[in-house]
Amino acid sequence: QTTLERLVKSAQKLSAPDALGVMRTFSLALNLVNAAEVHHRLRVIREHEMKPDRSVGPLPMTEDSMRGTIDALLEKGLATPDEIYNQLTKQTVEIVLTAHPTEVNRRTNLKKYRQITELLAYLERKDLHPYERTEAMMDLRRKISSLWGSDEIRRQKPTPQQEAFGGIAILESVAWDAVPAYMRKLDAQCSVSLHRRLPVNAVPIKFASWIGGDRDGNPNVTPEVTSEVINLQRLRAAKLYLADMNKLYSELAIASRFSDDMIALANTITESKDKREKYRRVIGHLRKRLVKTIKECESKLADQQWEQYRSEDSSSSIAGWEKVEPLFEAEELAKPLRVMYDSLVSTGYEMVADGLLIDVMRRLAVFGMTLVPLDIREESTRHTEALDAITRWLGIGSYKEWDEDARLSFLQSELANKRPLFRVSGLYQMGLDETVIKTLRVFQVAAAQKPESMGAYVISQAQTASDVLAVMLLQKSFGMTPENGNMMRVSPLFETLDDLVNAPGVLETLFSITSYVGAVKGRQEVMVGYSDSAKDAGRLAASWALYESQEKMAAVAKKHGIELTFFHGKGGTVGRGGNPALYRAILSHPPNTINGRFRVTEQGEMITQNFGSPAIAERTLDIYTAAVCREAFTKHVEPTKKWRQEMDRISEVSCNDYRQLVREEPRFVPYFRQATPELELGSLNIGSRPAKRNPKGGVESLRAIPWQFAWAQTRTMLPAWSGVGAGLAAKDEAQLKTLQDMYDNWPWFRETIDLVGMILSKTDFSISRMYDEGEKKKV
Repeated sequence: QTTLERLVKSAQKLSAPDALGVMRTFSLALNLVNAAEVHHRLRVIREHEMKPDRSVGPLPMTEDSMRGTIDALLEKGLATPDEIYNQLTKQTVEIVLTAHPTEVNRRTNLKKYRQITELLAYLERKDLHPYERTEAMMDLRRKISSLWGSDEIRRQKPTPQQEAFGGIAILESVAWDAVPAYMRKLDAQCSVSLHRRLPVNAVPIKFASWIGGDRDGNPNVTPEVTSEVINLQRLRAAKLYLADMNKLYSELAIASRFSDDMIALANTITESKDKREKYRRVIGHLRKRLVKTIKECESKLADQQWEQYRSEDSSSSIAGWEKVEPLFEAEELAKPLRVMYDSLVSTGYEMVADGLLIDVMRRLAVFGMTLVPLDIREESTRHTEALDAITRWLGIGSYKEWDEDARLSFLQSELANKRPLFRVSGLYQMGLDETVIKTLRVFQVAAAQKPESMGAYVISQAQTASDVLAVMLLQKSFGMTPENGNMMRVSPLFETLDDLVNAPGVLETLFSITSYVGAVKGRQEVMVGYSDSAKDAGRLAASWALYESQEKMAAVAKKHGIELTFFHGKGGTVGRGGNPALYRAILSHPPNTINGRFRVTEQGEMITQNFGSPAIAERTLDIYTAAVCREAFTKHVEPTKKWRQEMDRISEVSCNDYRQLVREEPRFVPYFRQATPELELGSLNIGSRPAKRNPKGGVESLRAIPWQFAWAQTRTMLPAWSGVGAGLAAKDEAQLKTLQDMYDNWPWFRETIDLVGMILSKTDFSISRMYDEGEKKKV
């Protein structure tokens, strides 16, 4: 008997209560191991930072840090200090937080595990008194005991509002401090390595969110929820800035030497007790405006169930807020902060200016007055249904039944027409279906927001140019136009094999429409989906389709002079596009597809893993910044014609092999349902959205996350490797040598194969067999 077989035999003898106790013990132990691993990661980061070597600087001396990247670029002669500096000042990485249900731990328990990580670091201090060490050990035991007694399972599905608050909590408790801390280190590193400081307004990192705006297959994300989440984000941002202003008020008690602009600014504020201390006079006025912002946001949330998310602050002690205007746009706060900064620098107080004030300015550049802009995501079919209902109501036919040319003609005509498509004030008098009204209400809610509150409008399952123009027309109907400055950028999401293949043609059509290019001001964002493409075609076929599609879309954009930004919809697992080696993954992207602009999702458990503590968050920001900077100076390996032909073959063979099993084998779906816990996973309360886009659909409508989870639970890992073996099977020695040549000399191919290899090392068919045999006994 193997060890596993003996373990199974022992487990079968356990009663249900004992089995539950054993499982909870393992669960707690593994989570404690994770907490210890986080501490170890932090310790390793610190050791790298303290390591003596020829170069100096606050960032770690590793390949995937800005310190290591700058050294490598200079040493290899790939870039000059000025070129690296210019790249850093213009590049942008935008990290988009999503509520994908992959984080199974409750937020309460995550907080306790984070405290355990901090205690482990505290216990390593060499200057601890024996009493302090004893108390820390007692505290550690208390936390573990508390975790043992807690309920690990959510008994109710979280609401989208609760998910949004979880995302906000990460931003407040970690990112709010990690961003200025990292920017200080990056600034210092530039001073040492490039002999120049970064401009105050240069921030290579941004954040955005889908939480509360992702309606794709989630009926719980209503227009009202979107409005509530935006108001909550504004409220939390205002309270954070108010806390900063209170500290600045104390720090800038300076009564002499001011610039002319500072004097002029202070003189515009007449009601203030601070006559001589002009910085305090301005800060005091900003505090009042922030209090007014807080009061207005709280008023909008007063009738909604948000009491548990409201926290105490010092706003009640600040008088005079009733007489001022609220702060709703970042520039309203940024402008006086710049005047104060310039005044301090020009009058000999540069060290003071480089204190909390510069931290607040950098926070404002990253988080704005809304904490994070909110993306909207909706299925293309919803927009088609909405326009179909409107055209039928107008008596001009069925939009749904028109072909693509007819749709494009209609959409272009209406976009050019100054009159509205329909009267939005009569929305409820048109006799429209409830689903259509909900779709239109989203545009109504978005139109009522300040432009900086909104991010991209992502169209899932986008297939045609009319899908994009349809969203633009619906925006126009509610007053969201380029002329009004409040049109959301429209980002089509291509996520199946066919859609990725057709995507370059869609862009060609769009960029050939002069009015469209003018409306988007020569800039286009396109989202590419890794999870659904892999689920549709298998790992290798999806990877190659993503590579070629991005290449061709970039070529189309270059042809038409369009600045193209790719938005990468990646999950944490390899099967969903994730890559633990983030730095190498970014460097292996297709040539000319990043260009200093990188937008990517951080989902579920990856948010906790990459932003669970300030030090790890700083490290994550450093890796993203370094990778995008390094990529800008990387001479990419262009695949040869022979390599491309081989990848076409591999893609076709692997896709056919994968689809034959998943789609054509009649025994597959019953096996999947019986041998994996797919149905049980669907009942877990780990996210607000349903496990399927279509509740009545089969495996094809199953979302990528439960699909991946089910196979991971049985240690089969099927989505990551199915079809790979068939695709890579060489028919002769010449083909094998070609594959070896591709692996040795093509970073993208090597990274793809190494990731599959890593997953295969985690696959354990002895465990999978146990699931199979368990099903046989049931039968």
